[in-house]
Amino acid sequence: MARCGQLPALKKWPALDVRRVEDPDLVLAIVDDFSPIGAQEYQDGFRVFFATPRARDAAVIALGRKATPVEIDDEDWAVRSQSDLLPTTIGCVTIVPSADFAASRSGESTTDSSGPISILIQPSMGFGTGHHATTRLCLLALQTIDLRRASVLDVGTGSGILAIAATRLGAASALGLDADGDAIQSADENLRLNPGVKNVRFVLRELSDAPLPISDVVIANLTGSMLIRAAGALQAAVARPGVLILSGILDGEEADVRRAFDAMELQRRDQDGEWVCLEFNRKVSCLV
Repeated sequence: MARCGQLPALKKWPALDVRRVEDPDLVLAIVDDFSPIGAQEYQDGFRVFFATPRARDAAVIALGRKATPVEIDDEDWAVRSQSDLLPTTIGCVTIVPSADFAASRSGESTTDSSGPISILIQPSMGFGTGHHATTRLCLLALQTIDLRRASVLDVGTGSGILAIAATRLGAASALGLDADGDAIQSADENLRLNPGVKNVRFVLRELSDAPLPISDVVIANLTGSMLIRAAGALQAAVARPGVLILSGILDGEEADVRRAFDAMELQRRDQDGEWVCLEFNRKVSCLV
């Protein structure tokens, strides 16, 4: 679900503000239909950026009174994203915007994956900051798995946060794939911001290109419809034995997604608001 991109060189950013809404995840799902290129969250809402005023205005119409169109000065954008986005903690992992990173590292364990872990993420790169429910659910699911010596495949890596977190949690290696060149650029930049992270690579490729590399743990944080279309490729990528984590599923899509993956054993289900995360096991005897 992470939508990442390097914002164009304009004097003003077309954006919209959404504050004090009862279901922010549902609002973000609606906004996602209009190709946002960046987002920053606040304690009482969020601001979403678009490549063109036309896309922004269409999103405002879809949201109605919930959204306010705004124009943001180019030079203010990075500063605001750094100062307004707050660190978020999911289990033992804390995702930290770069402005707050130094202060977060007090008492952090850098060698023991069972201790507190801080990951530095450039917050101006979009939804993949750990704040969106779909990313939080994946981070929680990763912490329920023994990742020691595991290879991890992150399909639709976006900002790369899940691949980076997997290795910090003990995985031997992680490969992030995305069809968006800007997402891969964002992921590589975030990897450079965490110099202690080893054995992580990001590769530009379509989900439909050739078979996916077989891995012990496969994560796919996409959309329900994309997961269903890619069910065969994703299941084939899971080693025997192995684990498949699916996120980006609205609760109304869950039944269809489960049917698409019914050759695997459902091990765990978590929900955050409208969003569902499913964890499947692929046993040695499982034929897919």
